[in-house]
Amino acid sequence: MIEYFQTNLWLLWILIGVIFLILELTSGDFFFMSFTLGAAAATIVALFDTSFTLQLVAWMILSVAFLVFVRPFALKYLHRNDKNMTTNIDAIIGREGKVVEAIEPGNSGYVAIDGDTWRAVTRGTETINVGETVVIVKRKSLIVTVERA
Repeated sequence: MIEYFQTNLWLLWILIGVIFLILELTSGDFFFMSFTLGAAAATIVALFDTSFTLQLVAWMILSVAFLVFVRPFALKYLHRNDKNMTTNIDAIIGREGKVVEAIEPGNSGYVAIDGDTWRAVTRGTETINVGETVVIVKRKSLIVTVERA
């Protein structure tokens, strides 16, 4: 098998590229993508039946070049709003829902949001009746604070 890889080094570079691609998919910060692109370039160099040393040098130089020049560009334009992105439970803030159990001031009721039912309290001093549309303005634990839309 080693002899097979020695005669077909481009397969080794594809394997290395796939491994780095899998690592990139787990991290998502474009670090390993530089090594994947370097392995793709080394695969092209290997197709011209060059020495392993030349392929290795091409992989290292191009990986560093992609890391230095392409990664900052990718981070700048593909991860623009990461600091502002809400995830998980905080993503419901600002969403609209329908009241399924009346919400009275000082007491809680229930609101349906995308098929899920949440315990809700009102921000105002008026009762919000069943069927009314509300907007989620705050979340504390599993209780959301709502106001009329």
